[in-house]
Amino acid sequence: MKKTLLLAAALPLAGGLTAHKPAPAAPTVTVRNRLNVARPAETVSVPVSQLKALGPVAGLRYVVVKDLQTNAVLPSQLLDSNADGQPDELLFQTALPAGGSRRFGLAAGAAPAPAPAGAPTTFARFVPERTDDFAWENERVAFRTYGPNAEQLFDKKDPNGTLSSGMDCWLKRVPYPIIDKWYGRHVHEKPFAYHTDTGEGYDPYHVGTSRGVGGTGVLDGDKLYISKNFTSYKVLATGPIRTVFELTYAPWDANGRRVTEKKVISLDLGSNLTRYEEQLSADKPLPNCTIGLTLHEAKGEVNADRRAGWCRYWEKIDDSYLGTGVVVAPRYLTDYQDHRSAQKDQSQLYMVTRPAQGTVVFYAGFGWQKSGQFASAVAWDAYLAAFAQRLASPLEVALN
Repeated sequence: MKKTLLLAAALPLAGGLTAHKPAPAAPTVTVRNRLNVARPAETVSVPVSQLKALGPVAGLRYVVVKDLQTNAVLPSQLLDSNADGQPDELLFQTALPAGGSRRFGLAAGAAPAPAPAGAPTTFARFVPERTDDFAWENERVAFRTYGPNAEQLFDKKDPNGTLSSGMDCWLKRVPYPIIDKWYGRHVHEKPFAYHTDTGEGYDPYHVGTSRGVGGTGVLDGDKLYISKNFTSYKVLATGPIRTVFELTYAPWDANGRRVTEKKVISLDLGSNLTRYEEQLSADKPLPNCTIGLTLHEAKGEVNADRRAGWCRYWEKIDDSYLGTGVVVAPRYLTDYQDHRSAQKDQSQLYMVTRPAQGTVVFYAGFGWQKSGQFASAVAWDAYLAAFAQRLASPLEVALN
């Protein structure tokens, strides 16, 4: 066979003889950091449409990603972002030095690279055993929000009911998943057992009718108009790099405007902030989309950098401190308000934004001092400032 191939390559293309095309070279990806600061944990996204050298997209199930500097095989994820059964993005993570770059080799794989025991991951699911929460997490943080049955129970004055489209923080201090375990305690030990810290963390955070951490609404004058609980959900992906899901809300009123709302929510490994793609439309023009951050009893400390696009609250909860925050690209931002009210759950920071074509993208989350991640408000501020800086200067990703 080897001699035949060599002879064919030496003959002119005549008499119907077809030259053999060399197999395409395995693709490589170069990732560049244009900032003069290091980026210790960044998600790299490569459109699958650019990976034709690995074979037909329809047949692509796994991709092996190798760091060409260390020869280490990295965890990766093929993400189907629109639930059509075909992968849309290849995701993996890397660390980049200030102003530096790294190269990665790609190859089609028959199975995912084996993950070490206890490797961190992301996760999300609907939780019917606790009314109908929806919860999500990575190795650093966890969140939840509330579904239609909780709203119905609230209307019936059942103590298990919750009326809120706000976002709740679950304060974890272990790198492994806790959602299933904590809800299991609720079912099998005692109701709401997750409000007690047994060493992994707990849920002391109050949302009520506030926006919690990143709940949205429409600010008109001095009144914030908001949706009720989500009415449906769709999990698009869970995996070692990213979890993605959708929440849909029943139409709601914003001072005479009939609003429809959907959130596409994602959380990456290594991030303290959830990404929200907020989609709003109405039968009349909406003045804004406002992102809220509750101040609870307003006994904590507020800080914000409007030009960079972030705000935060640092407060004491029980025997430790919690920092919460919102980051939004300044191009969306029209106003920032520190809104104080004598009404329960209505003292909040507002990031007032102008959606682009009915959509605004923002990030919201928290850092708990007791987790060991952030020792002080200064450290939390530095994290939010660096996050905003990286958001303004995305990685440069080139397929070679």
